[in-house]
Amino acid sequence: MPNITVELLRGRTLEQRRAFAQAVADSAVDILGARRQDVRMVFNEITPDIVANGGVLASEDASRAGVVAALDDRA
Repeated sequence: MPNITVELLRGRTLEQRRAFAQAVADSAVDILGARRQDVRMVFNEITPDIVANGGVLASEDASRAGVVAALDDRA
């Protein structure tokens, strides 16, 4: 039984999470031979101020400003 934990920035839509879950479950079935009903996924939504990339908080990273702003608009 695959147990998959997914961390993503807050603001993804229900439709995005649903599509991602289906694609990952498809892969687990195809690659791991898991039964679809046994593929368990948990989504943990995180905010840009609690994750850092390369030592820079995502909320303060100019190269991620557009992505963070787009997710904030959905929240």
